[in-house]
Amino acid sequence: MDFIYVVAVVSLAYLAVSVVGAYAIRSMLTRYEPAIEAGGLRGAGMAIGIIERVMVLTFVLVDQYTAITIVFAAKSIARFNELEDRDMAEYYLIGTLLSITVAMIIGIVTRWVIWSEMI
Repeated sequence: MDFIYVVAVVSLAYLAVSVVGAYAIRSMLTRYEPAIEAGGLRGAGMAIGIIERVMVLTFVLVDQYTAITIVFAAKSIARFNELEDRDMAEYYLIGTLLSITVAMIIGIVTRWVIWSEMI
């Protein structure tokens, strides 16, 4: 398999989870935002989501699915006090699960594309 091909496919996957994923998830969460009070740093949620998806994609590409639980646990610990508010907890869960799912699907498809070329 051509090294350039693998680099291109993996680069497109990272671009998809970081840029496309960020805007897709943001648009999916828009209808829930009126119920959530704005707090924290401006734009931090999107940055955290991008980092989260990059980490999850990396874990999928290196076949370390169990490491994804670290991402979820770290986010839960950081937001522990905020999760007492049911609306915030549900918003957080929807966003996190969407984010992890998008990154996992892109990672699985990327692995499949790379491996199908090797066969």
